[in-house]
Amino acid sequence: MKNTDFYIDGAWVAPFTSSDLPVIDPSTEEPCATISNGSEADVDRAVNAARAALADWSTTDVETRLALLEKLYAIYQSRVDDMGKAMSQEMGAPIDYAKTAQFEAGAVHLEETIRILKGFTFEETRGPDLIVHQPIGVAALITPWNWPMNQVILKVAPALAAGCTVVLKPSEIAPLSSLLLAEMIDEAGFPAGVFNLINGDGPSVGAPLSMHPDVDIVSFTGSTRAGALISKAAADTVKRVALELGGKGANIIFEDADQDAVERGVLHCFDNTGQSCDAPTRMLVQRSIYADAVKTAQAVAVDQKVASAHESGAHIGPLISEVHWNKVQGMIQMGIDEGARLIAGGTGRPEGLPKGYFVKPTVFADVDNAMQIAQQEVFGPVLVLIPFDTEDEAVGIANDTPYGLGNYIQTQDSARALRIARQLNSGMVSINGEYLGIESPFGGVKQSGNGREGSTWGLEEYLEVKAIAGGAALL
Repeated sequence: MKNTDFYIDGAWVAPFTSSDLPVIDPSTEEPCATISNGSEADVDRAVNAARAALADWSTTDVETRLALLEKLYAIYQSRVDDMGKAMSQEMGAPIDYAKTAQFEAGAVHLEETIRILKGFTFEETRGPDLIVHQPIGVAALITPWNWPMNQVILKVAPALAAGCTVVLKPSEIAPLSSLLLAEMIDEAGFPAGVFNLINGDGPSVGAPLSMHPDVDIVSFTGSTRAGALISKAAADTVKRVALELGGKGANIIFEDADQDAVERGVLHCFDNTGQSCDAPTRMLVQRSIYADAVKTAQAVAVDQKVASAHESGAHIGPLISEVHWNKVQGMIQMGIDEGARLIAGGTGRPEGLPKGYFVKPTVFADVDNAMQIAQQEVFGPVLVLIPFDTEDEAVGIANDTPYGLGNYIQTQDSARALRIARQLNSGMVSINGEYLGIESPFGGVKQSGNGREGSTWGLEEYLEVKAIAGGAALL
């Protein structure tokens, strides 16, 4: 597969300079496609196209935008096999998982954007004044590799719905699904320049996009380190920056938790091969049930199947890349060196998988929250178990992290669950295995980022608020 063109101003165009990047299939370690690494000149061309299209697109009526988004939704739903294959190849999601969880994550966000747009109030009165919600302008969207369509559509759909024009830079190591989405947007008939896609790495494309004077908002999902760099690059032009970054979620399990709480928590941590920013990677267990929890976590990890992303069935696949595999291996070794008790997994590949970026599902027990294995985001199927005695101690451990994305509580005491949820310093809290609904906001605090994505909050991220004094009387 050769996908070296960019989608700019309604057409597929060759980059100004030729610099190829291979896309590596993490199950085989072999190239499965080739893309181009863009340049500052390519960024200028994409941003200029978006800026030129903004005047017309930003003034279209809601019905026009709705019709195009609904057509895109129908096209997207018809391409499940193609999209699933692309995501399985590019980032190693097992094919059945890619066609279900990964694919549907994009579909539901597109569907929710359409629902919100139908009822959103772009103009309202406050006393004698008129409050107007207007598109912020040109949106640079920089997305990660771990949930490709979830994160791309979570940004692209509300930006287009708001009336913004878009330049998308997907992850250079998982770009194939975004190229497919560009084909769908073209087929749906969005006007030229409204949506643009340019591939490339952070220094070549991400940085020029972030600092470009004609970009009005940068929305980024990825590592905290990269988010800080993007914020610095955007500072000189004082543009809006929305960040969804890392996490080190605590899963607090009390002695009255349901009997499946520990198993559920381990499997949730391992989901998507542990490559989810909101994964519950620190399991805090009340001491009275801690020994049993350790045994259960060990058994679940040992039973966790690891296999190629191209195999059907329920299993986890490889990590995304060699660089990331080495990072995760280093973190596992760090946990061993720090004195955490390794009860499952460890360094190296699983038996029978000599090739591919596969990792052993790993569990550490008797972890001190000050250890690096408990403080740093591993982004792999690596779980740490930490005992606690009291409710206050559990809250203190949970909050003792630079991150604040998602936390989890397991208890049958409703009053305690709500009391703790209010004390946890995070953007999201889940109780007893409940997942947040599609109508809720997604995002974090501290070094997990700022702003919110999803539903109404996702649309509002791409809108500016204008107050017109005395405007109510002019309607």
